[in-house]
Parts: sequence; structure tokens; C-alpha cells
Amino acid sequence: MAGFIRDIPRRFRGVRPVHTGRAHNLFEAAAVHVAAGAENDEKRGAEAAAWVSPEALAFGVNELACRAVIALARERQQPPLRVARELLGLPVAP
Repeated sequence: MAGFIRDIPRRFRGVRPVHTGRAHNLFEAAAVHVAAGAENDEKRGAEAAAWVSPEALAFGVNELACRAVIALARERQQPPLRVARELLGLPVAP
């Protein structure tokens, strides 16, 4: 099982070229997709989503979310769960 988990990033490195002929990796696709969503740019988000498989995009978005929560938690000196709940507008336990 550990070998499978260790292989996940390698499995999702397969990229599909876009019309420009340039290939995008899953983390680039995730960054553009999430930023486009934050800016309500549906066209750019859809374009980024087409750069990689849906599974790869989900993996990249999850990785981005984890890194963002960790960075904010460190900055705020709070536990990651508290930060994640605050970001989602969920009640935070005392």
C-alpha cells in the first residue's frame, strides 16, 4: 500500500497537450483552476480542467488545499482543522 501511495504523484504526471502544444502538469492545472474559481472566471477554470484528467485535477486541488490550510494555520498560529472550518464558515469548537 505504501508503494501505491508513493506512486500517486508519478501516476498523475501524465499530461495532455493543449492547443498551444504546451503541456501542463497537474499542479499548474490545479493552481489555475482554483484561482479562476476564486475570480469567477469560468472559462479559464474550464480550460485548466481540460489540461489534465479529472482524477489528476482532483489530486492537485486537494494538494493545493492542504498546503494552503497549513500555510494559513502557521501564519495564524492555529490548528489546521480550525482554519479549515473557519474558511468554510463552519462552527469552530472552542
